[in-house]
Amino acid sequence: MKQFKKYGMMCTILLFTFLLRAQTLKIEDCYERAKQNYPLIKQYQLIEKSLDYNLSNANKAYLPQLSITGIGAYVFGGITSLTLPGSGSSEQSNLHFIGLAQLNQTLWDGGATKTQKEITKAASEVEKSNIDIAMYNLRERVNQLYFGILLIDEQLVQLAIQQDLLNKSMNKVSLYKENGLAYKTDVDELKAEILKTEQKKIEFTYARKGYVKMLSYLINQTLEENSKLEMPVDKLPTEGGGTRPELLLYANQKKLAVEQSNINRVSTMPKIGLLGAGAMISPGINLGAKEMSSLAIAGLNVSWNISGLYKISNTKQLHELNLAKIGNQEESFLFNTNLQLTQIKNEVDKKNEILTKDQEIVELRTNIRSAYQLKYDNGMCSMNDLITATDRESEARANKALHKVEWLLSVYQYSTTNGN
Repeated sequence: MKQFKKYGMMCTILLFTFLLRAQTLKIEDCYERAKQNYPLIKQYQLIEKSLDYNLSNANKAYLPQLSITGIGAYVFGGITSLTLPGSGSSEQSNLHFIGLAQLNQTLWDGGATKTQKEITKAASEVEKSNIDIAMYNLRERVNQLYFGILLIDEQLVQLAIQQDLLNKSMNKVSLYKENGLAYKTDVDELKAEILKTEQKKIEFTYARKGYVKMLSYLINQTLEENSKLEMPVDKLPTEGGGTRPELLLYANQKKLAVEQSNINRVSTMPKIGLLGAGAMISPGINLGAKEMSSLAIAGLNVSWNISGLYKISNTKQLHELNLAKIGNQEESFLFNTNLQLTQIKNEVDKKNEILTKDQEIVELRTNIRSAYQLKYDNGMCSMNDLITATDRESEARANKALHKVEWLLSVYQYSTTNGN
């Protein structure tokens, strides 16, 4: 029983592994894996850490600020001293040491700290938006590789169909030749056509191998040469409703510009704080009966720098110009995007109409090839005529497969460009 359970477990594991390998890869999975694998994704964490440190530094603006200064000085002429009547005069040294200490505690900085924190957050969002754009552009790379592989797969399928037709014809012609009803040149012509088909198959196989390697590197997943890709769902392009990361970038840039303009308003506000100061003088100053060697003061500190008021009008105009520049960039982006969407939509419509004719062409070419096959069997046409008809049927099938994949690629390009 234990042996049976052991084998049963091994079979389950092998079956699970087989199913995992047998799963086909979806284009949505490729989008996500390419994003997770791209080195630039590490920038998100770095930006978050930088934001935390910058906000922490901004919060420290309200911590007490202590400054200490020591001065060793020679006073020319000496310091005047006061003496009481009858106390006599005292000599003082011209060499003095003065120590100064000042402690400032900000109570209100006019909103400078809060504004600086908002600027830091807005700048961080702008950085993230730039990364979002780079990450989103990966979708275009995935589209080119993914649909390139699908296109090759469709061409290989059509080559297999053509090869199967040629092999069937070869079997018939070989039998005819053995019975004296066909020439050796007919067999040779078919052999040459089969070899030409095999050549094309080799070209497509190596091209697919290169595409698979690039896609494997892009999504950081080992893919076998014969890995299967799922054909994306047919869908018509939808207009509107998309959100490109570039639009979020422009919104964040405007927000950053607004926050930066608030610095100009903050610079015109007064600052209020507590002040403590102390001084030590050695040797002390003789004031008669007493000698002063130290001094301490404490109080409320109010400062107001009005130089910002002189520039407030110009800075406001600069702010408006900055917003106008960002707005113009956004307007240009939307104009170019809409132009691109119009072009892609035209391609989608064109390929869609071509596709409606492809099936009819394939059916006609199939009927023509069947007719030539019958004619050849009855000795009414040459092998060249049959091969030409077979080639044209294969070409019609290949064009249909090509147009279908191209149509899907255009649809996904439209969705990517539109931000869907």
